[in-house]
Amino acid sequence: MAEITFPTVEDCPSIGREKDTVVADMDGTLLIGRSSFPYFTLVAFEVGGILRLLFLLLASPLAGLLYYFVSESAGIQVLIFATFAGMRVSDIESVARAVLPKFYSSDLHPESWRVFSSCGKRCVLTANPRIMVEAFLKDFLGADIVLGTEISTYKGRATGFVKKPGVLVGKNKSYALKKAFGETKPEIGLGDRHTDYPFMNLCKEGYIVPPKPEAQAVTVDKLPKPIIFHDGRLVQKPTPFMALIIILWIPVGFLLACLRIAAGSLLPMRMVYYAFWALGVRVTVKGTPPPPVKKSSGQSGVLFICSHRTLLDPIFLSTALGRPIPAVTYSVSRLSEIISPIKTVRLSRDRATDASMIKKLLEEGDLAICPEGTTCREPFLLRFSSLFAELTDELVPVAMVNRMSMFHGTTARGWKGMDPFYFFMNPSPAYEVTFLNKLPKELTCGLGKSSHEVANYIQRVIAATLSYECTNFTRKDKYRALAGNDGTVVEKPRIKPNKVMGC
Repeated sequence: MAEITFPTVEDCPSIGREKDTVVADMDGTLLIGRSSFPYFTLVAFEVGGILRLLFLLLASPLAGLLYYFVSESAGIQVLIFATFAGMRVSDIESVARAVLPKFYSSDLHPESWRVFSSCGKRCVLTANPRIMVEAFLKDFLGADIVLGTEISTYKGRATGFVKKPGVLVGKNKSYALKKAFGETKPEIGLGDRHTDYPFMNLCKEGYIVPPKPEAQAVTVDKLPKPIIFHDGRLVQKPTPFMALIIILWIPVGFLLACLRIAAGSLLPMRMVYYAFWALGVRVTVKGTPPPPVKKSSGQSGVLFICSHRTLLDPIFLSTALGRPIPAVTYSVSRLSEIISPIKTVRLSRDRATDASMIKKLLEEGDLAICPEGTTCREPFLLRFSSLFAELTDELVPVAMVNRMSMFHGTTARGWKGMDPFYFFMNPSPAYEVTFLNKLPKELTCGLGKSSHEVANYIQRVIAATLSYECTNFTRKDKYRALAGNDGTVVEKPRIKPNKVMGC
């Protein structure tokens, strides 16, 4: 029997396809990469931590042997079991919504996307678990139908097994396609390997996507919807080698982080800058900060308005100034308060109470406010609160930038108490603090500007300095998109011991 051959995707015309239906595989077809291991790794680490990542890495040789020498289905089942067994379904969905889209979008195949995006109806048929890929495909690529492997669950947790008919590979893909479309034949089928041929034969036209690892991924501006919100601890997409490096580095990195945190907490602030450099933490200061206000002068302190990167923003601001600057924040964990070398004050979210508190702090000296969530990981800047603009005319915008090679030092989903540790666990983390000019009097509320005008001006100035784009999204929008809450760290009430009768 003659081997079936298909033309390559480069030969597929994309003009006039508005009424056509396209069905595409994912790994190696819509995505340049042919392996789904990095995305399983992300789920394993973000939900299960280092131990789950280690378990997945140990299981990966078995998965590879089965995949290449027995069957694709068996290899993928091993990955699914090692990654998902025992996980809460809600946690998997959270990672799929908040973490994976950024990594998927950075690997989008240009030719496949050209064809896929030109069609009026879009369907993705993949061996990946549907729960992992559906959020990205529907929200960011405009897919109408996502057909993927269905995982088995019990009482809200994944069992590690898959539902019938099993992993969508080979004939299972063609069965799923027939079930979804019936006798209707989709116009275009896109695949990248021989196990995709069964479903491609059910389409009017079939095109193969040849391996092309050197292909340049689709740029972000070509996506139907920009990825503004992104969460997760890992900076890079984890290959098997990178996953091994992470596992080996974390014990060493945690000890190094503890040493760096101790240096920042115990040493006088004027020495912290040099201690950080000695310990591999790079701090770059740009611009000219204002001198400290003398209490004898009777003037109120300067309010530093910082773009938010991590909970460490006010600490690196203090490091750059060489003196401790108290900071106000919306939420901070108890652990972060304990290890902080500066005074941190939590806002109550009652505007009148917060205004009174900030005014009192400004009477005592300089103050920093780092509105959490104002900066996303992408080059976007969220809206600033207008509250601070009403309280003083002594406003200094500060643009904060940090660089990490392994771990992000902030999270919307996880425990924020670990944020400082993850940042300092990077081999050589860096912070850049840029002091901008103090706002002229004519641009403050004291000379007639509204608080919203002042806040928007500061947002534009910081965004221009960082080459970021201003948005109308707020901090609450960010946390609702990533974590399903408003980002408040709720203090647990202290439980008093019950009195025993007769005591």
